[in-house]
Amino acid sequence: MSVLTVENVSHGFGGRTILEDASFRLLKGEHVGLIGANGEGKSTFLNIITGELTPDQGRVEWSNRVTVGYLDQHTVLTKGRTIRQVLRDAFKKMYELEAEMLELYDKMATASADEVDRMMEEVGEIQSILEDNGFYTLDAKIEEVANGLGLVEIGLDRDVTDLSGGQRTKVLLTKLLLENPTILILDEPTNYLDFEHIEWLKKYLQNYENAFILVSHDIPFLNDVVNVIYHVENSQLTRYTGNYEQFLQLYEVKKRQELKAYEKQQKEVERLEDFIARNKARISTTGRAKSRQKQLDKMEILEKPRERVKPIFKFNEARTPSRVIFETEDLILGYDEPLTKPLKVMLERNQKVAIRGVNGLGKSTLLKTLLGIIKPFSGEVKLGDNLSPGYFAQESSRDNNNTAMEEIWSEYPGLSNYEVRQALAKCGLTNEHITSQMMVLSGGENAKVRLCKLMLKEVNWLVLDEPTNHLDVDAKEELKRALKEFKGTVVLVSHEPDFYEDWVTDIWNVEDWTTKIV
Repeated sequence: MSVLTVENVSHGFGGRTILEDASFRLLKGEHVGLIGANGEGKSTFLNIITGELTPDQGRVEWSNRVTVGYLDQHTVLTKGRTIRQVLRDAFKKMYELEAEMLELYDKMATASADEVDRMMEEVGEIQSILEDNGFYTLDAKIEEVANGLGLVEIGLDRDVTDLSGGQRTKVLLTKLLLENPTILILDEPTNYLDFEHIEWLKKYLQNYENAFILVSHDIPFLNDVVNVIYHVENSQLTRYTGNYEQFLQLYEVKKRQELKAYEKQQKEVERLEDFIARNKARISTTGRAKSRQKQLDKMEILEKPRERVKPIFKFNEARTPSRVIFETEDLILGYDEPLTKPLKVMLERNQKVAIRGVNGLGKSTLLKTLLGIIKPFSGEVKLGDNLSPGYFAQESSRDNNNTAMEEIWSEYPGLSNYEVRQALAKCGLTNEHITSQMMVLSGGENAKVRLCKLMLKEVNWLVLDEPTNHLDVDAKEELKRALKEFKGTVVLVSHEPDFYEDWVTDIWNVEDWTTKIV
């Protein structure tokens, strides 16, 4: 049974076609992976099926009585509310029923006998609904799911506006899972999640009885949780049965077949055109030439299969720095309160270090402290000589009105129009991306622009805070290759061991430094 049917949907933005005649169906219990390169239209498709966007043409139809839960990482959380209060919103209707029941009890004190009987009947009905839906064990359920995604250790009574980007994602995801909708729509849920919590979510989704649609560039995660792949490429949606590895095999076969069919047809077109050119002028053969022309005119000409635009990343290396990049003396990280014990750590030239550990323990704070963006809670950081650091921040502003080109020019005003376009094109961005505002680019496209800025600078020390969030598979592989090739020093925060384990020299775990109970 189909719970979602999408038929012949087309949608464009400006002069650019994003989806063309796309069709999609979601069957009961299917676990769908929606994949494709950055900017191919995955988020647009999600916005169309959730009603955020109206397609230019086509039909979207949900079956009756389905509830849809959508993880949107840009949801604003209200200041002054605790994590627990936000999570309780997942059961808002039940809490409203409880309030209604308590109000009835209050009214009974001044009601007549007949009114009390009627109210008792209503109270009984509400009580049954609450009990049937497990209302009296909700707090235990909230604790269980919150614990699985690491919120209990953050503290359920913390104000949500004090949280990091990763912690906010966890709150939104936990609330969504508690709502237990018929259909889950998850847009890159593993971004900002720690390795342990990705494992918990993986098990949760493997055992999820209902259907879900998942956008993710985390291939091991995708492989373990989906049984259907929808691939977005060149404005088209194609369905494949199986996980990501099985999709890749089928996709390669399809590409070879398309290329073979194109080449075969091209040979046939050349043969017909040659025959027509040689025979149309001769009276004895002009009839056959016209026949071949008709045959050619009726032929549906195949397009040559388009190759994906793949990025090429390369970091410009500055002159060699001193042997010691930095060393710390009793460094304590933190803002209003300490996050770590006193740290005495040192980084030497050409070391490549991955920093891991659960969110909220100071990974991003460490990077900002080392670079002098924020002050240490106490202690000091001694930097080496001749350092030319390059910093990639975890989050970028969602309100950036600059186009991608203007974003580069803001930092490198001396570059020509051609040089800026060339640099952005090397990072896998098309002309449409280059002239679009940063705020309308997808997360992956935005990250590529920011990486482009970094690659135009001469650096000998790269400081990267979760650079793979939002990047598609090709971009991630290319970034990994560029970092392996880079002869300078690297400090990387990442939640993807598959990305860094085979090229870093050291792994630092912030859980060894924290003052919190992990």
